[in-house]
Amino acid sequence: MDDQHLIQQAQKGNLTAYEELIQKYLPVVERFAFQMGNSFDDIPDISQEVFIRVYRFLHQFSHSRFTTWLYKITLNVSRDYGRKRNQLQSKLQKMQNESKPQEVSLPDERIFREEEDRILHHCIQMLDEKYRLPIILHYFHEKKYEEIADILSLNLSTVKTRLLRGKAILKKALMKVAEEEGTNSG
Repeated sequence: MDDQHLIQQAQKGNLTAYEELIQKYLPVVERFAFQMGNSFDDIPDISQEVFIRVYRFLHQFSHSRFTTWLYKITLNVSRDYGRKRNQLQSKLQKMQNESKPQEVSLPDERIFREEEDRILHHCIQMLDEKYRLPIILHYFHEKKYEEIADILSLNLSTVKTRLLRGKAILKKALMKVAEEEGTNSG
């Protein structure tokens, strides 16, 4: 079944069609949410919330591109989780002011096993969101400039500028890491 037909069937209340949409787009939502900087442990909750919102608002969907709408929802849910996470972290930090911080292994490392991928992911996460999101959408989700502009509610020229600047900043960050590694190993 093609997307348009699945969406129409799901809008009519066909749960099987809705489940097919979830199965088809869950990997995309999970990958985008992770690349936006969400922790590995938050991805299932974020994905679930995305598809709850898709279900709640599917009757209002009238865009020509379902994926653009899905990316927007994922972006909003991720931002909501980020705000909640930051509030929780600040509360936890206040509670643990006197205790010694412990070493914690990052669950993200289960996804990025190779050193280059971890470094790239880290450098992308260090970018300001206005540069990070266009880079992720363009290079990792193969979205065209027009789609990125629609997803992020930006002008096309702004998307192009942010991609250009973001790439330059990312390149500098990667070169800095490479220099530091060269200094540390030599």
